[in-house]
Amino acid sequence: MSSSPGPSYPHEDLLAHLTRTSPLGPREAARVVAEVLAYFSETTEEYVRRRHGELQARGLTNEKIFARLAEELPARRVAAPGLSARQLRRIVYG
Repeated sequence: MSSSPGPSYPHEDLLAHLTRTSPLGPREAARVVAEVLAYFSETTEEYVRRRHGELQARGLTNEKIFARLAEELPARRVAAPGLSARQLRRIVYG
């Protein structure tokens, strides 16, 4: 019985696809994949804190920020549970 070795990189097929279909080289493609995976690996709490800071820097009020976060969370890669404005505030301010 012959067994084929596993991929040397967990997303080797994706990297091959990106280098075939884009101007990215292997290292650039690996960096892009790593960045995308890191972005989508954020916990709900990390995402809420990061987005709160971004939206606050744009001058939005907490009322608008929390409403927007409540709309954005279900569209995340792993849908977050529905959170009230109070729950969102507790994540941000403890």
